[in-house]
Amino acid sequence: MEKVLLGMSGGVDSSVSAILLKEAGYEVIGTTLNLFSNSACCNYIDVKSICSKLGIMHYILEGKDEFKKYVIDDFINCYSSCRTPNPCIECNKYLKFGLMYEKAKELDCKYIATGHYAKTEYSDKYNRWVLKKSKSLSKDQSYVLWNIPKNLLQYILFPLAEYEDKEQIRKIAREHNLSVASKPDSEDICFIPDGNYKKFLEENSTLKPKSGDIVNEKGEILGKHTGLYNYTIGQRKGLGISYKEPLFVTGFDKEKNRVIVGTKENLYKDEVIINDVNLLLFDDINEEIDVNVKTRYSTQEAKAKAIKINKNEIKLKFEEPQARITPRSICCNVYR
Repeated sequence: MEKVLLGMSGGVDSSVSAILLKEAGYEVIGTTLNLFSNSACCNYIDVKSICSKLGIMHYILEGKDEFKKYVIDDFINCYSSCRTPNPCIECNKYLKFGLMYEKAKELDCKYIATGHYAKTEYSDKYNRWVLKKSKSLSKDQSYVLWNIPKNLLQYILFPLAEYEDKEQIRKIAREHNLSVASKPDSEDICFIPDGNYKKFLEENSTLKPKSGDIVNEKGEILGKHTGLYNYTIGQRKGLGISYKEPLFVTGFDKEKNRVIVGTKENLYKDEVIINDVNLLLFDDINEEIDVNVKTRYSTQEAKAKAIKINKNEIKLKFEEPQARITPRSICCNVYR
């Protein structure tokens, strides 16, 4: 019987994943990452209760130092540099599929598993293990899993891969009398449960309100801002500007402490260069290839050409211009 280490948060997805893995014949061990003080993302009481009910062992895995280094510090650095962070992506790479995999090896587990909606399988076409979308496209989370180390794909299980909607998962939980069957999904940033990221930044970094100019694309001053970290690409509300047509944040000038605004047309770009690259389907791009790109989790895929610039950079040229492409970590996920 193969052993699998399952990441458990106390939610219905990871709880049902434990049931499905047991039914598939695996020896399941549960683990919960302790990432920060007074953690709001992991309900230890629920997890312990579920593991006891299912008859599986459970470990609390300490990861506070790694979480601060790779997630919280990155979150702060991004806002300090006028970029938009995506903490879940960093957490997946370094904690859920980094630290957890090391624990799995320590416990002699062949696999690690999570309650993400995604799929791994071996592809004869690409002659390697690949990451694919889950059957539930509305819940698919492959977008936030793009930077999983490729050498780990063959050791990762996603038990929810073939389920089409969340109600199926809740039904399984009810059938097994799990107390979390009706537990709502958590959509907040786990270390900022009240959603007030501006307050978090001001209390945990050197970032403080610093007024500056709001200017248009020509450099004309239209108003004042309250600190660059209070704004994001595509933002329309809260600018405090009266203008003849709607204005949106289109960029930043950190040196001059300026927020740049423009019309809706200024939000669109027909190409973008990505420089945080993780190629899962092949080892290199040697020629221009056709791809589908998601620039945000909630956007539809857009057709584009991918062109290698150098070892660390790829240019994406869109068939149709795309709006609100944000520097750094509102990611461009490429699908084939």
